[in-house]
Amino acid sequence: MNLALVLDSLPQLLSGLLVTLEITAWALALGLAASIPLALMRVSTNPVLRLPVFGFIFYFRGTPLLVQLFLIYYGSGQFRPELEALGLWVYFREPYFCAVLTLTLNTAAYTAEILRGSIQAVPFGEIEAARACGMSRGLLYRRIILPKAFRLALPAYSNEVVFLFQATSLVSIITLLDLTGVARVMVARTFAVYELYIAAGLLYLACTYLILWVLRKVEYRLSGHLRPREAEPARPDLSPAGLP
Repeated sequence: MNLALVLDSLPQLLSGLLVTLEITAWALALGLAASIPLALMRVSTNPVLRLPVFGFIFYFRGTPLLVQLFLIYYGSGQFRPELEALGLWVYFREPYFCAVLTLTLNTAAYTAEILRGSIQAVPFGEIEAARACGMSRGLLYRRIILPKAFRLALPAYSNEVVFLFQATSLVSIITLLDLTGVARVMVARTFAVYELYIAAGLLYLACTYLILWVLRKVEYRLSGHLRPREAEPARPDLSPAGLP
């Protein structure tokens, strides 16, 4: 094990890790924002709203992420005239944009399905109680259903965050120098396969457990009502029978 090579390569690996974290953050933020209306449309009784979202989720959950990445990055070139007419080709020709777009659509589909299950898992008694108080449909979702659904979805969403972070390693295939891409380029130059890929794997491992630690803290804070209360100290008996 050539530790000197690993230490010399660490700045380049950290620069690739920064790209990985940036792509993950963008995809998570945009995917979460898109998943909320998608989940609401998914649980709608109107087939005009429900069926297109069902098809979107079915496709992105049922096909490999690598295929989706190839379709958006390489496939968009077949529609270059149309994209140029719309002024979008300047974005689709960039691998960074295509990577973020693909990961956003993928995580939006998975997160929408997670939220759909969480919305349907909200106890019906709480919904009935809110309706009895005169809440409108919008207020009911904003004050009762969505906050409860987010708390129920957090454990499953934690797995989705970790999956997305690790799935960013695929973007190196479309010439992005993320952590995996930097490691692959340096391996091609030095032939130090074990040293560099083990170092990259340890960086992925450290970030994964940091993400899990943060999400566990968030889950602990949001689930305070489920934590056992500390025993209150016994109060002195001030009744007449208890007085000395």
